[in-house]
Amino acid sequence: MEVDANSQTQFVSRDRRPDALGDFNLLSDEIVCSILNLLSPRDVACLACASSVMYILCNEEPLWMNLCLSKENRDLQYKGSWKRTTLHRLQVLNKYDDSCKKPLHFDGFNSLFLYKRFYRCYTRLDGFAFDQGNVERKTDLSPDEFLQQYDGQKPVLVPGLAETWMARKTWTPEQLLIKYGDTSFRISQRSANKVSMKLKDYVSYMQEQHDEDPLYIFDDKFGEVAPDLLKDYSVPHLFPDDYFDVLDNDQRPPFRWLIIGPERSGASWHVDPALTSAWNTLLCGRKRWALYPPGRVPLGVTVHVNDEDGDVDIETPSSLQWWLDFYPLLADEDKPIECTQLPGETIYVPTGWWHCVLNLETTIAVTQNYVNSKNFEFVCLDLAPGYQHKGVCRAGLLALEENAKVSMEEDNLISSELTRKKKKIKIDEHMDDLSFDRNGSDLEFSYDINFLKMFLDKNRDHYNSLWSTSNCIGQRELRDWLWKLWIGKPGLRDLIWKGACIALNTNKWYKCMEELCSFHKISLPTDEEKFPVGTGSNPVYLVGDNVVKIFVEDGLQACLHALGTELEFYGIMQTSESSLKNHVPNVLASGIVFFENGSYKIMPWDGKGVPDVIKKHSTIDDVFPDTEYPFGIWSKKLFEYKKAGMPLEELVSLGGHSNIWPYIITKRCKGKIFAELRDVLPEEEVSDLASFLGKQLHHLHVLPVTPLNDLSYRHFEKKLEMGHEAHDNGTIDNSIQNINLPAASKVFFTILNRKKKDVSSRLTKWGHPIPSTLIEKVNEYLPKDFVELHNMFKNEDGQLVVHNCCSWVHTDIMDDNIHLEQVKESWRPSYIYDFSNMSLGDPILDLIPIHLDIFRGDVQLLKKLLESYKLPFRERRSSDDGCKVRRISYLTIDDEP
Repeated sequence: MEVDANSQTQFVSRDRRPDALGDFNLLSDEIVCSILNLLSPRDVACLACASSVMYILCNEEPLWMNLCLSKENRDLQYKGSWKRTTLHRLQVLNKYDDSCKKPLHFDGFNSLFLYKRFYRCYTRLDGFAFDQGNVERKTDLSPDEFLQQYDGQKPVLVPGLAETWMARKTWTPEQLLIKYGDTSFRISQRSANKVSMKLKDYVSYMQEQHDEDPLYIFDDKFGEVAPDLLKDYSVPHLFPDDYFDVLDNDQRPPFRWLIIGPERSGASWHVDPALTSAWNTLLCGRKRWALYPPGRVPLGVTVHVNDEDGDVDIETPSSLQWWLDFYPLLADEDKPIECTQLPGETIYVPTGWWHCVLNLETTIAVTQNYVNSKNFEFVCLDLAPGYQHKGVCRAGLLALEENAKVSMEEDNLISSELTRKKKKIKIDEHMDDLSFDRNGSDLEFSYDINFLKMFLDKNRDHYNSLWSTSNCIGQRELRDWLWKLWIGKPGLRDLIWKGACIALNTNKWYKCMEELCSFHKISLPTDEEKFPVGTGSNPVYLVGDNVVKIFVEDGLQACLHALGTELEFYGIMQTSESSLKNHVPNVLASGIVFFENGSYKIMPWDGKGVPDVIKKHSTIDDVFPDTEYPFGIWSKKLFEYKKAGMPLEELVSLGGHSNIWPYIITKRCKGKIFAELRDVLPEEEVSDLASFLGKQLHHLHVLPVTPLNDLSYRHFEKKLEMGHEAHDNGTIDNSIQNINLPAASKVFFTILNRKKKDVSSRLTKWGHPIPSTLIEKVNEYLPKDFVELHNMFKNEDGQLVVHNCCSWVHTDIMDDNIHLEQVKESWRPSYIYDFSNMSLGDPILDLIPIHLDIFRGDVQLLKKLLESYKLPFRERRSSDDGCKVRRISYLTIDDEP
């Protein structure tokens, strides 16, 4: 049959993309889809009505999957498609009849990006196994052989380690569904929200879904929600040690996971947290593994390292996308080490190794990360402050290079969630040579602890540096962990000391403490005493009958004010009639220790006057030179005001490198801290503790406060320029200028108001694990002006007067600052210590940490404390002029009863 060529043109559809997208036509489909991910479901639905191409893009299942998971924070139920699931969650699914739900079809639009994604959603992996794997399989591997040949060196597959496990027979989807169908497990996916699904809903999802990166049960809390699962397996005998086991389960980082996933799911390229090692035992299905040794970053992976806190973020394609799109581009010599893991096999992944996992069918596995002698120093290195060493551990010398293979640039971050400056290390082609010329000499990458330590920032200290949110453990927990290892595993002290020197710089602080002991004629510490104790924010040593504390946190100025205010407080307390002095440890010595000309030097200081070594330090200002304690409480308040207005970057630099440290030596208390006894004390003794705290708090809060005389106030006012600043810079609101504020109160409220400024953005930048929803609402909980929170009354002239707003406050009375002595068979509270955070403020500031940390919210204990304090709660009446006041408050103490 003959066909006129010209007649065929009537069947060729025009490209509808330019007209349908308008100016968006300049953007690729991938970028347009990324923009759509930022919208709300309602906005996406509205945009789908704009044009035919927008309709296509706005009805993509991966888009609706992201929209659903970005909002979901509870048990998820999959409804056959992600759009239906999202609409069901929004409770709008039933508002439309079926005729409105039929999809529309358009010609004249082709997208390679959408086609590749569609292909990944429906591809089958039946023939995707890598049978000729090059990971060694070793049967009957002995512990000694594993230790010598593989531990910390290279991966190995070991069959047979799970043959005696109950899980080997019972961990199948069908059998787990019978026993745990209504149990919710955590889901691993790319959303920041925590999503969980009941196992029965997840199994249903696995059977229905066609996602390119399916949801994956990756639950580190499975032992808590389904404790019987822990009885079904045991740690293989090749991995007997885990140094994190000295911590309680609620303190240690996540370490074990139940893993269940369908075909196409898996774990994208990553290095295990804190450079730990891991074992993974497969009970059901098949997994394909790819691995690279440390420093060999896979093609297509981008490593983000935050140069402020060392936060590490890995940007990587999904495991399926990597195998389909990047793996074929690799030359044979650049391909990873690979294997297919079969049921019953255990794979060992050493510290620092990159790995990627793809499930070839429905799989069930259990995995654990651990710390042992082979990786302990690497774990400590990864928890050390700084960022360059973290980049080198993962990206090798590419973290240092600036050549064609790597681009290092400052991200132009516009997202509110990515506000911190990052260093980006992008691999543009596969690494084939790990050596390069640096400063005229060849430097070859080695995953050796001595080599990697060279990249530590010597000017950053654990006690003064920002803590990365990507670290697997918090700062306090890290100090507690190393201390418990030191006490609990004396046979490992040489190794523990090496790791602690990396993470905490313990060698430096020990030398400093030795000099202090020698100067003050204190016996040198025993082997057990050479390690800093507890979880505090400064190095503290228990040496014989003495407690030696070196002030480090937040830099020299903060430390001088901490010690200066503490010594001022002690001076006032000792000259008073208060019985509080009987429950505060005696101060034996205090001063300044500094490193000069290669040696440590010590200068005693009782808080009075400015030491000569400080006078030479040009960065120290804001002192009150005409007062007895120039670094006392009012100088500290001025410093607080200064810090409250600083950007985060300046705060970090303010606490930077210094060779000068204040110190204090006090009498060591006998007995134990409450934190060690809280689980064994009977209720009666805890109640006695509450009464003790009430009495001592009362004595503390009625101690006389150093007056802010006119000369000091004029100095203060000049520094703050309170009379000339606008309200948004922290001054008192004009609407309450008729309030008769004492000088001390004006300073107090001015600082609080300044601290309130841009508090939400400061909390976000600081990087603490505070939920974003709470940060967004923080301003709703703060008053327009803090003076509104305090008791006001009218004087004889009709002016509103603030009533006794300031008193001494400890601010940090917690379970590790309360000491108890054993009297016969009972424990009696004896001492409160650590007054370095002393401040002036509202007495309720001391109640908050006590109620939350010591009492753990127990209202009866709080009432017991208040009874002993003699401060009952009561209702307050509104003032006659209609001024708004709180309905419930507490009575401020005027005079000691």
